[in-house]
Amino acid sequence: MMTELWLISAPGEKTCQQTWDKMNLATTHANTLSTNHKFNIPDLKVGTLDVLVGLSDELAKLDSFIESVVRKVAQYMTDVLEDSRDKVQENLLANGVDLITYVIRFQWDMAKYPIKQSLKNISEIISKQVSQIDNDLKARASAYNSLKGNLQSLERKNAGSLMNRSLADIVKKDDFVLDSEYLITQLVVVPKASYEDWQKTYEMLAEMVVPRSTKLLFEDQENGLFSVTLFRKAIDDFKTKARENKFVVRDFQYNEEELKADKEQMTRLSTDKKKQFGPLVRWLKVNFSEAFIAWIHIKALRVFTESVLRYGLPVNFQAMLLQPNKKNVKKLRDVLHDLYKHLDSSATVLDASMDIPGLNLSQQEYYPYVYYKIDCNVLDFK
Repeated sequence: MMTELWLISAPGEKTCQQTWDKMNLATTHANTLSTNHKFNIPDLKVGTLDVLVGLSDELAKLDSFIESVVRKVAQYMTDVLEDSRDKVQENLLANGVDLITYVIRFQWDMAKYPIKQSLKNISEIISKQVSQIDNDLKARASAYNSLKGNLQSLERKNAGSLMNRSLADIVKKDDFVLDSEYLITQLVVVPKASYEDWQKTYEMLAEMVVPRSTKLLFEDQENGLFSVTLFRKAIDDFKTKARENKFVVRDFQYNEEELKADKEQMTRLSTDKKKQFGPLVRWLKVNFSEAFIAWIHIKALRVFTESVLRYGLPVNFQAMLLQPNKKNVKKLRDVLHDLYKHLDSSATVLDASMDIPGLNLSQQEYYPYVYYKIDCNVLDFK
Protein backbone atom coordinates (compact mmCIF):
# COMPACT_ATOMS: atom_id res chain seq x y z
CA MET A 1 0.00 0.00 0.00
CA MET A 2 1.11 3.57 -0.69
CA THR A 3 1.62 6.32 1.87
CA GLU A 4 -0.47 8.45 -0.50
CA LEU A 5 -4.21 8.69 0.16
CA TRP A 6 -6.85 10.04 -2.23
CA LEU A 7 -9.60 12.06 -0.68
CA ILE A 8 -12.50 12.27 -3.14
CA SER A 9 -16.17 13.13 -3.11
CA ALA A 10 -19.14 12.41 -5.37
CA PRO A 11 -22.76 13.62 -5.17
CA GLY A 12 -25.25 11.56 -3.18
CA GLU A 13 -27.45 9.35 -5.37
CA LYS A 14 -30.80 8.48 -3.78
CA THR A 15 -28.73 8.25 -0.62
CA CYS A 16 -25.06 8.88 0.16
CA GLN A 17 -24.74 5.22 1.15
CA GLN A 18 -25.51 4.31 -2.47
CA THR A 19 -22.71 6.59 -3.71
CA TRP A 20 -20.36 4.84 -1.31
CA ASP A 21 -21.47 1.29 -2.24
CA LYS A 22 -21.10 2.00 -5.94
CA MET A 23 -17.57 3.36 -5.63
CA ASN A 24 -16.52 0.62 -3.22
CA LEU A 25 -17.82 -2.11 -5.51
CA ALA A 26 -16.23 -0.59 -8.64
CA THR A 27 -12.77 -0.39 -7.02
CA THR A 28 -12.78 -3.77 -5.24
CA HIS A 29 -15.01 -6.26 -7.09
CA ALA A 30 -12.62 -7.54 -9.80
CA ASN A 31 -9.38 -7.02 -7.91
CA THR A 32 -8.53 -4.67 -5.11
CA LEU A 33 -7.50 -1.36 -6.70
CA SER A 34 -7.72 0.44 -3.38
CA THR A 35 -8.69 0.07 0.26
CA ASN A 36 -11.57 2.45 0.94
CA HIS A 37 -12.99 4.26 3.95
CA LYS A 38 -15.78 6.76 4.43
CA PHE A 39 -14.39 10.16 5.37
CA ASN A 40 -16.56 11.87 7.98
CA ILE A 41 -17.24 15.56 7.54
CA PRO A 42 -19.73 17.15 9.96
CA ASP A 43 -22.60 19.47 8.95
CA LEU A 44 -20.65 22.66 8.39
CA LYS A 45 -22.23 26.07 7.78
CA VAL A 46 -22.37 26.78 4.07
CA GLY A 47 -22.72 30.58 3.98
CA THR A 48 -23.08 32.22 0.55
CA LEU A 49 -21.65 30.92 -2.72
CA ASP A 50 -19.68 34.15 -3.14
CA VAL A 51 -17.87 33.51 0.11
CA LEU A 52 -17.28 29.86 -0.89
CA VAL A 53 -15.61 30.87 -4.17
CA GLY A 54 -13.20 33.20 -2.34
CA LEU A 55 -12.65 30.66 0.41
CA SER A 56 -11.76 27.97 -2.09
CA ASP A 57 -8.66 29.95 -3.15
CA GLU A 58 -7.76 30.81 0.45
CA LEU A 59 -7.95 27.17 1.49
CA ALA A 60 -5.70 26.11 -1.38
CA LYS A 61 -3.00 28.51 -0.14
CA LEU A 62 -3.53 27.45 3.46
CA ASP A 63 -3.25 23.79 2.47
CA SER A 64 0.24 24.30 0.94
CA PHE A 65 1.35 26.49 3.84
CA ILE A 66 0.31 23.95 6.49
CA GLU A 67 1.84 21.07 4.55
CA SER A 68 5.12 22.99 4.45
CA VAL A 69 4.99 23.51 8.25
CA VAL A 70 4.22 19.81 8.83
CA ARG A 71 7.26 18.90 6.70
CA LYS A 72 9.47 21.50 8.40
CA VAL A 73 8.65 20.19 11.89
CA ALA A 74 9.27 16.60 10.74
CA GLN A 75 12.55 17.54 9.08
CA TYR A 76 13.74 19.42 12.17
CA MET A 77 12.84 16.42 14.34
CA THR A 78 15.23 14.42 12.10
CA ASP A 79 17.98 17.02 12.60
CA VAL A 80 17.55 17.07 16.38
CA LEU A 81 17.51 13.28 16.80
CA GLU A 82 20.89 13.17 15.04
CA ASP A 83 22.04 9.69 16.13
CA SER A 84 18.67 7.99 16.28
CA ARG A 85 17.00 8.82 12.98
CA ASP A 86 15.13 5.52 13.07
CA LYS A 87 13.39 6.93 16.16
CA VAL A 88 11.97 9.78 14.09
CA GLN A 89 9.06 7.78 12.70
CA GLU A 90 7.81 6.76 16.13
CA ASN A 91 7.70 10.42 17.18
CA LEU A 92 5.78 11.55 14.08
CA LEU A 93 2.28 10.66 15.21
CA ALA A 94 -1.08 12.42 15.05
CA ASN A 95 -3.17 12.07 18.18
CA GLY A 96 -0.96 9.20 19.30
CA VAL A 97 -1.47 7.04 16.18
CA ASP A 98 0.43 6.75 12.90
CA LEU A 99 -0.54 9.25 10.19
CA ILE A 100 -2.42 6.90 7.85
CA THR A 101 -4.47 5.51 10.75
CA TYR A 102 -5.31 9.06 11.88
CA VAL A 103 -6.56 10.07 8.41
CA ILE A 104 -8.55 6.84 7.98
CA ARG A 105 -10.27 7.31 11.35
CA PHE A 106 -10.58 11.08 10.97
CA GLN A 107 -13.08 12.69 13.35
CA TRP A 108 -13.66 16.44 13.29
CA ASP A 109 -12.38 18.10 16.48
CA MET A 110 -15.48 19.98 17.65
CA ALA A 111 -13.75 21.55 20.66
CA LYS A 112 -10.90 23.07 18.69
CA TYR A 113 -12.83 23.99 15.55
CA PRO A 114 -16.47 24.57 16.54
CA ILE A 115 -18.75 23.92 13.57
CA LYS A 116 -21.20 26.59 14.65
CA GLN A 117 -18.61 29.06 13.36
CA SER A 118 -18.53 30.05 9.70
CA LEU A 119 -16.14 28.21 7.36
CA LYS A 120 -14.08 31.39 7.07
CA ASN A 121 -13.72 31.65 10.85
CA ILE A 122 -12.71 28.01 11.16
CA SER A 123 -10.06 28.47 8.47
CA GLU A 124 -8.77 31.56 10.29
CA ILE A 125 -8.53 29.68 13.61
CA ILE A 126 -6.48 26.98 11.86
CA SER A 127 -4.33 29.51 10.03
CA LYS A 128 -3.51 31.39 13.27
CA GLN A 129 -2.72 28.18 15.11
CA VAL A 130 -0.30 26.89 12.46
CA SER A 131 1.37 30.30 11.93
CA GLN A 132 2.08 30.28 15.66
CA ILE A 133 3.68 26.83 15.39
CA ASP A 134 5.74 28.05 12.43
CA ASN A 135 7.01 31.11 14.34
CA ASP A 136 7.75 29.10 17.48
CA LEU A 137 9.66 26.56 15.42
CA LYS A 138 11.83 29.30 13.91
CA ALA A 139 12.67 30.71 17.35
CA ARG A 140 13.35 27.35 19.00
CA ALA A 141 15.37 26.03 16.07
CA SER A 142 17.48 29.16 15.96
CA ALA A 143 18.29 28.98 19.70
CA TYR A 144 19.11 25.26 19.60
CA ASN A 145 21.13 25.50 16.38
CA SER A 146 23.27 28.30 17.76
CA LEU A 147 23.99 26.25 20.91
CA LYS A 148 24.77 23.20 18.78
CA GLY A 149 26.99 25.29 16.46
CA ASN A 150 29.01 26.73 19.35
CA LEU A 151 29.48 23.29 20.85
CA GLN A 152 30.55 21.81 17.51
CA SER A 153 33.12 24.54 16.90
CA LEU A 154 34.57 23.91 20.38
CA GLU A 155 34.62 20.17 19.70
CA ARG A 156 36.37 20.81 16.38
CA LYS A 157 38.98 22.85 18.24
CA ASN A 158 39.58 19.86 20.53
CA ALA A 159 39.98 17.43 17.66
CA GLY A 160 41.89 17.40 14.41
CA SER A 161 45.61 17.65 13.79
CA LEU A 162 48.19 18.73 16.37
CA MET A 163 49.08 21.56 13.98
CA ASN A 164 45.95 23.50 14.90
CA ARG A 165 43.86 21.71 17.52
CA SER A 166 43.47 23.06 21.04
CA LEU A 167 46.14 21.74 23.38
CA ALA A 168 44.21 22.53 26.54
CA ASP A 169 43.18 18.95 27.33
CA ILE A 170 46.57 17.47 26.34
CA VAL A 171 49.07 19.36 28.49
CA LYS A 172 49.45 19.48 32.27
CA LYS A 173 50.94 22.07 34.58
CA ASP A 174 53.94 19.78 35.27
CA ASP A 175 54.94 19.92 31.58
CA PHE A 176 56.00 23.56 31.91
CA VAL A 177 58.61 25.67 33.62
CA LEU A 178 56.39 28.41 35.02
CA ASP A 179 57.13 31.72 36.79
CA SER A 180 60.78 31.80 35.72
CA GLU A 181 62.31 35.11 34.77
CA TYR A 182 64.74 33.50 32.30
CA LEU A 183 63.36 30.13 31.20
CA ILE A 184 60.30 29.24 29.13
CA THR A 185 58.81 25.96 27.83
CA GLN A 186 57.78 25.74 24.17
CA LEU A 187 55.60 23.11 22.48
CA VAL A 188 56.77 21.76 19.13
CA VAL A 189 54.91 19.59 16.61
CA VAL A 190 57.26 17.05 15.04
CA PRO A 191 56.28 14.66 12.20
CA LYS A 192 56.58 11.04 13.34
CA ALA A 193 59.15 10.32 10.64
CA SER A 194 61.39 13.09 12.05
CA TYR A 195 61.52 12.06 15.74
CA GLU A 196 65.16 11.01 15.40
CA ASP A 197 66.14 14.27 13.70
CA TRP A 198 64.41 16.18 16.47
CA GLN A 199 66.28 14.35 19.25
CA LYS A 200 69.62 14.91 17.45
CA THR A 201 69.13 18.58 16.61
CA TYR A 202 66.79 20.34 19.06
CA GLU A 203 69.56 21.36 21.46
CA MET A 204 71.41 23.07 18.59
CA LEU A 205 68.45 24.98 17.07
CA ALA A 206 69.37 27.99 19.22
CA GLU A 207 72.13 28.90 21.63
CA MET A 208 70.34 28.67 24.92
CA VAL A 209 68.30 25.44 24.82
CA VAL A 210 68.33 23.44 28.05
CA PRO A 211 70.00 20.08 27.29
CA ARG A 212 67.87 16.91 27.65
CA SER A 213 64.78 19.05 28.30
CA THR A 214 62.54 17.58 25.58
CA LYS A 215 59.64 15.25 26.40
CA LEU A 216 57.05 13.62 24.12
CA LEU A 217 53.67 14.68 25.54
CA PHE A 218 51.16 13.39 23.01
CA GLU A 219 50.86 11.73 19.59
CA ASP A 220 48.22 11.69 16.90
CA GLN A 221 48.40 9.69 13.65
CA GLU A 222 50.93 11.94 11.88
CA ASN A 223 52.76 13.95 14.55
CA GLY A 224 54.06 14.10 18.08
CA LEU A 225 53.91 17.03 20.49
CA PHE A 226 57.26 17.65 22.23
CA SER A 227 58.05 20.11 25.01
CA VAL A 228 61.42 21.84 25.15
CA THR A 229 62.80 24.42 27.61
CA LEU A 230 65.03 27.34 26.60
CA PHE A 231 66.02 30.84 27.63
CA ARG A 232 63.42 33.47 26.82
CA LYS A 233 65.83 35.56 24.78
CA ALA A 234 66.48 32.65 22.39
CA ILE A 235 62.83 32.19 21.39
CA ASP A 236 62.86 34.01 18.03
CA ASP A 237 66.05 32.33 16.94
CA PHE A 238 64.70 28.92 17.99
CA LYS A 239 61.40 29.40 16.11
CA THR A 240 63.13 30.37 12.87
CA LYS A 241 65.54 27.41 12.95
CA ALA A 242 62.75 25.00 13.92
CA ARG A 243 60.68 26.16 10.93
CA GLU A 244 63.65 25.58 8.57
CA ASN A 245 63.81 22.00 9.89
CA LYS A 246 60.03 21.49 9.38
CA PHE A 247 59.30 21.51 13.13
CA VAL A 248 56.31 23.69 14.04
CA VAL A 249 56.44 25.69 17.28
CA ARG A 250 52.89 26.12 18.58
CA ASP A 251 52.01 29.51 19.97
CA PHE A 252 50.89 28.38 23.42
CA GLN A 253 51.17 29.93 26.88
CA TYR A 254 50.12 27.79 29.82
CA ASN A 255 47.40 29.74 31.63
CA GLU A 256 45.42 27.79 34.18
CA GLU A 257 42.55 30.30 34.35
CA GLU A 258 42.03 30.31 30.59
CA LEU A 259 42.20 26.53 30.32
CA LYS A 260 39.69 26.19 33.12
CA ALA A 261 37.37 28.72 31.46
CA ASP A 262 37.55 26.76 28.15
CA LYS A 263 36.73 23.49 29.88
CA GLU A 264 33.87 25.11 31.78
CA GLN A 265 32.42 26.59 28.61
CA MET A 266 32.52 23.19 26.94
CA THR A 267 30.79 21.55 29.93
CA ARG A 268 28.21 24.33 30.10
CA LEU A 269 27.32 24.13 26.41
CA SER A 270 27.14 20.37 26.56
CA THR A 271 24.87 20.49 29.64
CA ASP A 272 22.66 23.18 28.07
CA LYS A 273 22.28 21.09 24.93
CA LYS A 274 21.27 18.03 26.96
CA LYS A 275 18.85 20.16 29.01
CA GLN A 276 17.15 21.59 25.93
CA PHE A 277 17.05 18.32 24.00
CA GLY A 278 14.20 16.60 25.93
CA PRO A 279 11.79 19.56 26.01
CA LEU A 280 12.57 20.35 22.35
CA VAL A 281 11.78 16.81 21.18
CA ARG A 282 8.55 16.87 23.23
CA TRP A 283 7.59 20.23 21.70
CA LEU A 284 8.28 18.94 18.18
CA LYS A 285 6.24 15.80 18.85
CA VAL A 286 3.22 17.70 20.19
CA ASN A 287 3.32 20.39 17.50
CA PHE A 288 3.90 17.97 14.66
CA SER A 289 0.70 16.24 15.77
CA GLU A 290 -1.14 19.60 16.04
CA ALA A 291 0.01 20.76 12.60
CA PHE A 292 -0.83 17.45 10.92
CA ILE A 293 -4.30 17.38 12.50
CA ALA A 294 -4.87 21.00 11.37
CA TRP A 295 -3.78 20.00 7.86
CA ILE A 296 -6.33 17.18 7.61
CA HIS A 297 -9.06 19.54 8.88
CA ILE A 298 -8.13 21.89 6.02
CA LYS A 299 -8.43 18.96 3.58
CA ALA A 300 -11.91 18.30 5.01
CA LEU A 301 -12.84 21.98 4.58
CA ARG A 302 -11.60 21.89 0.98
CA VAL A 303 -13.62 18.78 0.12
CA PHE A 304 -16.72 20.35 1.67
CA THR A 305 -16.29 23.71 -0.08
CA GLU A 306 -15.42 22.20 -3.45
CA SER A 307 -18.27 19.67 -3.30
CA VAL A 308 -20.83 22.40 -2.61
CA LEU A 309 -19.40 24.55 -5.44
CA ARG A 310 -19.49 21.66 -7.90
CA TYR A 311 -22.54 19.65 -6.90
CA GLY A 312 -24.70 22.55 -5.64
CA LEU A 313 -27.12 22.87 -2.74
CA PRO A 314 -28.63 21.39 -0.63
CA VAL A 315 -25.43 19.77 0.63
CA ASN A 316 -25.52 16.20 -0.63
CA PHE A 317 -22.23 14.37 -1.26
CA GLN A 318 -20.20 11.48 0.09
CA ALA A 319 -16.53 12.05 0.98
CA MET A 320 -14.40 8.93 0.56
CA LEU A 321 -10.81 8.06 1.32
CA LEU A 322 -8.98 5.69 -1.00
CA GLN A 323 -5.64 4.09 -0.31
CA PRO A 324 -4.49 3.07 -3.80
CA ASN A 325 -2.78 -0.22 -4.42
CA LYS A 326 0.65 0.72 -5.76
CA LYS A 327 0.43 -1.55 -8.80
CA ASN A 328 -3.01 -0.34 -9.88
CA VAL A 329 -2.88 3.45 -9.73
CA LYS A 330 -3.61 3.99 -13.42
CA LYS A 331 -6.39 1.38 -13.45
CA LEU A 332 -7.95 3.03 -10.38
CA ARG A 333 -7.96 6.43 -12.14
CA ASP A 334 -9.69 4.84 -15.16
CA VAL A 335 -12.34 3.14 -13.03
CA LEU A 336 -13.08 6.39 -11.16
CA HIS A 337 -13.23 8.25 -14.47
CA ASP A 338 -15.77 5.82 -15.91
CA LEU A 339 -17.77 6.00 -12.69
CA TYR A 340 -17.97 9.81 -12.57
CA LYS A 341 -17.40 11.15 -16.09
CA HIS A 342 -21.14 11.92 -16.35
CA LEU A 343 -20.64 14.59 -13.64
CA ASP A 344 -18.68 16.84 -15.94
CA SER A 345 -18.44 16.33 -19.68
CA SER A 346 -15.59 18.82 -19.92
CA ALA A 347 -13.30 17.08 -17.46
CA THR A 348 -11.40 15.13 -20.09
CA VAL A 349 -10.49 18.17 -22.14
CA LEU A 350 -10.09 20.70 -19.36
CA ASP A 351 -6.61 22.18 -19.51
CA ALA A 352 -5.01 22.54 -16.10
CA SER A 353 -3.65 25.96 -16.98
CA MET A 354 -7.13 27.47 -17.42
CA ASP A 355 -8.16 29.40 -14.36
CA ILE A 356 -11.77 29.02 -13.35
CA PRO A 357 -12.69 30.96 -10.21
CA GLY A 358 -13.40 28.67 -7.30
CA LEU A 359 -11.83 25.63 -8.92
CA ASN A 360 -8.19 25.62 -8.07
CA LEU A 361 -6.81 24.14 -11.27
CA SER A 362 -3.43 25.68 -11.65
CA GLN A 363 -2.36 23.79 -8.51
CA GLN A 364 -3.28 20.25 -9.50
CA GLU A 365 -4.92 17.85 -11.93
CA TYR A 366 -8.63 18.22 -12.55
CA TYR A 367 -11.06 15.27 -12.44
CA PRO A 368 -14.85 15.05 -12.80
CA TYR A 369 -15.02 14.25 -9.08
CA VAL A 370 -13.56 16.33 -6.24
CA TYR A 371 -10.04 15.05 -5.55
CA TYR A 372 -7.27 15.92 -3.09
CA LYS A 373 -4.09 14.00 -2.43
CA ILE A 374 -2.81 13.46 1.12
CA ASP A 375 0.80 12.33 1.19
CA CYS A 376 1.56 10.80 4.59
CA ASN A 377 5.25 10.43 3.81
CA VAL A 378 6.22 13.73 5.41
CA LEU A 379 9.97 13.15 5.41
CA ASP A 380 12.11 13.80 2.40
CA PHE A 381 14.25 10.70 2.83
CA LYS A 382 12.40 7.64 1.61
